[in-house]
Amino acid sequence: MTRTPYDPSGEGAQMSFDGRMSYGDYLRLDTILTAQAPLSDAHDEMLFIVQHQASEIWMRLVIHELTSVCDHIAKDDLAPSFKMLARVSRILDQLNSAWDVLRTMTPSEYTTFREALGMSSGFQSFQYRAIEFLAGNKNAAMMRPHAHKTDIHAWLEQILHAPSIYDQSIRLLARKGFYIDTSILERDCSLPYASNESVRAAWLTVYRDPEGYWPLYELAEKLVDFEDYFRRWRFNHVTTVERIIGFKTGTGGTSGVNYLRKMLDVVLFPELWAVRTDL
Repeated sequence: MTRTPYDPSGEGAQMSFDGRMSYGDYLRLDTILTAQAPLSDAHDEMLFIVQHQASEIWMRLVIHELTSVCDHIAKDDLAPSFKMLARVSRILDQLNSAWDVLRTMTPSEYTTFREALGMSSGFQSFQYRAIEFLAGNKNAAMMRPHAHKTDIHAWLEQILHAPSIYDQSIRLLARKGFYIDTSILERDCSLPYASNESVRAAWLTVYRDPEGYWPLYELAEKLVDFEDYFRRWRFNHVTTVERIIGFKTGTGGTSGVNYLRKMLDVVLFPELWAVRTDL
């Protein structure tokens, strides 16, 4: 017996989009799917481009979420920030999986198109820089690669000087009655954060009485989740780069793996990690 092919229009599915917005129109797929323009004939350059473009799109969402987290914590509106931070952790998990795909490319395959990259490097990702600044890893020197793009530089400058998610969390502790050194509350947010004993004591009080300080306790654990996944992303980046180029200098002029390993030593929320020893 011949089976009649399924026709979704019989169940009401729209099949004609002349003058109507389609799936591709809404997502602007014509723009996205024509943005892959390899500069060599190497087969694996397409993998390299797609992996990095997809990561940048995910980073776009991370920035959207972390910006909102800062706004909600500043307003003492913690519940939405919990959902947003949990979402960011899941996004970072997706970004970690992307390294697994890139690691299918061998060193020999990478050399077939590396010269086509010129001086371009992930080191120059302005979105990654924005995420670092939002998370509290402030470094004005990292603005220089973006000086030629005045709009991007101005945007990063704003994020550099604004309170990070951890700055906002510490200010929240003060609003909830915890003693926080004035030097921390009034500090220049464009500078790197340094661990402070009053902040450590405040978080220790929260962790010793989770039920009594449940919203703050949950915020702390969401921040730790975020940094946990962020560390994994950094580690997987280092491992992937070492697997593909060894200890060669990066295309952007950094020391490559050695530079990335320095980033592994960065601790975003030091008191939240230290308090685990104190309990």
